[in-house]
Formats: sequence, C-alpha cells, structure tokens
Amino acid sequence: MADNAEMVVVCGGGGVWGVAWMTGLAAGLSDAGVDLKAANKFIGTSAGSVVATQLTSSLETEELFQRQVDPARQAPERLPPAGSLEAMIVVLQKRWASQEEKLTAICDLALSARTISAAERRADIAARLSLPAMGWPSAELAITAVDVAAKDLCVFDAQCGVDLIDAVAASCAVPGVWPLAEIGERRYTDGGVWRTAENAHLAQGAKSVLILSPLGQSGLGREDRLASDIKALEAGGAEVVTIYADQASLGAMVPHALDPATRKPAAEAGRRQAAGEANRVRHLFG
Repeated sequence: MADNAEMVVVCGGGGVWGVAWMTGLAAGLSDAGVDLKAANKFIGTSAGSVVATQLTSSLETEELFQRQVDPARQAPERLPPAGSLEAMIVVLQKRWASQEEKLTAICDLALSARTISAAERRADIAARLSLPAMGWPSAELAITAVDVAAKDLCVFDAQCGVDLIDAVAASCAVPGVWPLAEIGERRYTDGGVWRTAENAHLAQGAKSVLILSPLGQSGLGREDRLASDIKALEAGGAEVVTIYADQASLGAMVPHALDPATRKPAAEAGRRQAAGEANRVRHLFG
C-alpha cells in the first residue's frame, strides 16, 4: 500500500478528542522543528482521516491548533444522540467468538441506528475540515472505511474517484452514532472498527513509519493487534515510531472522546506531550 514511500505518517482514530490531541501533537512537534507535513504519505482512519487531510492541506499547523483551542475558530460539533455512544460501547466491549462475528454486529448496529441524516453529517464534516480547497491534495493521502455489505476495509485515495469529503465522512461514521456514508451504491462505516483504530498495516513497504495512536494505550483492548502490525512493518524493513496519548492527554478525554468539550484540553495536552517526543521522531524526517 505504501509503495515504498520513504516516510509515512499513520493517524489513528479517537473521536473529537483524538483530532484535537493529534493536532496539538503536530503543533508541538513543529515547535521543536519536526514538521509532520513533510512526510511523503499519510494514512488516516476515523479522527485520523480529519488530521491527515488537514496536514496535507495548505493550512499551517499553528492555524490547525488554534482551530482546536480558540472558541471563535472552532467548527461546530454535535454531541452524540442520547444513548448512542453507550450502545456502541456495549458492542465493542462484548466478547465475541470471532472478529468476523464482532464486525457483523458492528455493521448491523450501524445499519439499524437512528441518527441525523447523511447530508447533515456530510455538512458537519465539511465544516470540521474547512479547507481552502476541498479536493484531494497533491500529497499522497489514503483514507479508510468499512464497507458494511462486504464487511471489508476500503481505502480511498485521489485515484478512486470519490469526493474527499465523502471519504472522510465514511471514515468518521462511528457505528450507531453517526449515519452511514453513502457513496454510489455502497454504504460505509468507521474505518477504525476494522482491526485496529490505526490500520497501520497499510504502511507496509515504507522505509519509515510514524504512528499517531490516540487510543492505543487507552485500555480499549486492541493493543495486541496494533503491536502485531508494528512487528510486521518492522519485519518488512521499516523503522517504526509510535506515539501514544500519555496519561495527561488521556485525562482530557472527559466525559468521552466524542464530546466537543475535550478539544481545547486535548490539543493543549498533545502540544505539551510533543516536547518529550520530538527527539524520538526527529531523525525520521531528516
């Protein structure tokens, strides 16, 4: 998937909180002279699809940060419909006989949930991105979603013929919370429900990989699969550095990752955390 790209940044899922944390992290790394925008390719899943799309735009990293912390610049964000987040958590945390059975239950939830309309959600995504140009960037960008009929991972890019906003809306379609994204005759849900919230395996073939993992050490139970993907990347010759949200950043996830109130504290925590991470990743961009 990475086509031997020299440097790939993988941005994982994590809700509104995760968007803010990764944006703050990018700003803090920029403060230390590490520009994530200099990567050759970006892979974005769910919240990471927003961050990856914005990092490949012409917007400065500081502007992206200010959009998270300055109320005057914040895009409007809806709270999840009452009870929807709890229903999703029940499905995600239940012990299933297999990953296939779990994915079927997730897709069934996504198909049956009563949500806002797909048009309303698409407008929200466009406002969240708020890009100078809304087409695919010149930089390589891959965005993931799950096809609910095929129950398979789909990867959108500039060559697939799908509108960028539709691709991000599909990747961010949290099952049971937000509506499925309809693209052509297919319907899609959140790319983070596939195997991991990062889909780092798509960076196979890269020389260097930086993984931004908001939820990787949050106790949500998929750390082993991410570790397996990292080992596979390393076995393929890649140098992999992973940045997980630290305890202070995880502490900003109150009351939950989809609440707009988390944006400012998460972005600020990510920026602070970056000061201690810069030396671990600097050489990847040298």
